[in-house]
Amino acid sequence: MEEDLSKKKCIPCEGNILPFDYSEIHKYLKKVDGWDVKENENKNFFLIKEFKFKNFLESQNFINQVGNIAEAENHHPDICFGWGYAKIKIFTHAIKGLAESDFILAAKIDNIKSSNPIEMFSGNEFPEKEKIGSINAYFGAQPIVRALDKGADIVITGRCVDSAVTLAACMYNFGWGAEDFDLLSSGSLIGHLLECGTQITGGNFTDWKSIKGTFDQIGYPIAEIEKDGKAVITKAKDTGGVVSFGTVAEQMLYEIADPKNYLLPDVNCDFSHVEITEIEKDRVLVSGAKGKPPSESYKVCLTYEAGFRGGHLFGFYGSDATDKANAFAKAALSRSRNSLQRKNLEPFIEESVEIIGSGSQFGPRKNSQNSSEVFAKIAVKHENPKGVGVFLKDATGLGLSSPPGLSGFAGARPKPSPILSLFSFLYKKENVGFTLQFDDAPSEPIEIAHRAGAPSYKADVNVNEPNISTLDSGYQLLEVPLEAIAWGRSGDKGNKANIGIIARHRNLLPYIWNTFSEEKIGEIFSHFLENDKIDRHYLPGISAVNYVLHDVLGGGGTTSLRNDPQGKGYAQILLSCKISVPKNLLV
Repeated sequence: MEEDLSKKKCIPCEGNILPFDYSEIHKYLKKVDGWDVKENENKNFFLIKEFKFKNFLESQNFINQVGNIAEAENHHPDICFGWGYAKIKIFTHAIKGLAESDFILAAKIDNIKSSNPIEMFSGNEFPEKEKIGSINAYFGAQPIVRALDKGADIVITGRCVDSAVTLAACMYNFGWGAEDFDLLSSGSLIGHLLECGTQITGGNFTDWKSIKGTFDQIGYPIAEIEKDGKAVITKAKDTGGVVSFGTVAEQMLYEIADPKNYLLPDVNCDFSHVEITEIEKDRVLVSGAKGKPPSESYKVCLTYEAGFRGGHLFGFYGSDATDKANAFAKAALSRSRNSLQRKNLEPFIEESVEIIGSGSQFGPRKNSQNSSEVFAKIAVKHENPKGVGVFLKDATGLGLSSPPGLSGFAGARPKPSPILSLFSFLYKKENVGFTLQFDDAPSEPIEIAHRAGAPSYKADVNVNEPNISTLDSGYQLLEVPLEAIAWGRSGDKGNKANIGIIARHRNLLPYIWNTFSEEKIGEIFSHFLENDKIDRHYLPGISAVNYVLHDVLGGGGTTSLRNDPQGKGYAQILLSCKISVPKNLLV
């Protein structure tokens, strides 16, 4: 194992040691990152490195930290810094050259710069501390179990993963331990199924027409859980909605990525071979979840201020409504840009125009006909709320100088709103402490069992990809919408979206798999994708495929200017696509 110089202590030097020769310098240079060795006019070696920052305050903060280390080590570098940069020069003055202590100090300074985590998906640097709005670690079930062990009837927690509240009840009631990974995965699956309430009893369901007269009385789900981890999902009698294979399967795939590696604080879940069985009306058995040890880290979600945004809807109807809306949007943005220049404000960070009603969400598959009734959704981002205000004022004021047919529901002009962007990173579990306060008693620390150093499991190789049976080769192929042969549900995680597609019959999945490759999905959603990174996962247990689209939501959530910033309608786009299947498989 390579020596970690940052763990060592600088040794005071009063000229009683020899400076390193070039071979020794070369050996130690491999132990630090990005430092250069230079010679001064007297042919004495020194270390030098330039660090980059976002602004002057960050540079100054870094230098202050370097100063603290230098004082603690009694070894002082030469420093030059300014707006967005800092240059550090290190050598041992007493010997006019380099020694081990110089490399130790360099390693300790590097730790300052690397101590802030990077964003786990984009690799972006940590936000400025002044802009941070919130930081929450997603913890698991174990702290809740400790509270239940103490006799709590109601537990008020910090931020935990949604499924933890169900898993905690199972662990407490059944005595499941921290290393009963299959059981922990089963309990987490049931929690995941329950966490969105009526979305498993017919809400957001592909076959919504089957229950459209009962939405106002839709029942909430009930899970009857056994000690072995199996569970029956049902709902109260005489309530609306439905519990079926389709509703449960859709919810299982909702907002997950790799179903073989669904990472939670307590367990790494494998849902790929889960089985879902309708045992009677509104009663569905769920079983087969597997588990592996969790990672050594918690996921932490941070929000930070990233400017301001604002937008408005402008309705147009009549002939050529789409063209009218596009012309209006172009004029509104042009007028706003000119106003920004006159007011000496920076340009917009981002602009967005979506003509709702013209097929704007369907990209290359939209209807080319000019719609007769549309809404122009126009939105902008700016570093200053005044910049957003300029757009909102100019766009609204343009209403008297627009193409004919402009309309809209009367109301106050929208106001700029702050953008809270998401920054996700990993943090070692061993560095997170928990306290429990019971009634009015003083809070007390509680111990949480976890496996230090447990691996973060990578995705397994897909099991025998679906193959089309030769028995179907002689039948006539019919082209139908994907919705005719599959259920679908989509959701989001940050700037990613997933689309879960479940075949209505096991023999149909190979046709879905062959038709909708990663490349084909990329074509369908090309108007949303910022890159071509798409993952495809096979779930043989329920004859399903889960697509994960990376960097597809314009930042996602409150960061995005999109009409659908969370990808909730992406499954509907895919389900409307055509697919050819043998006539004999259509029932």
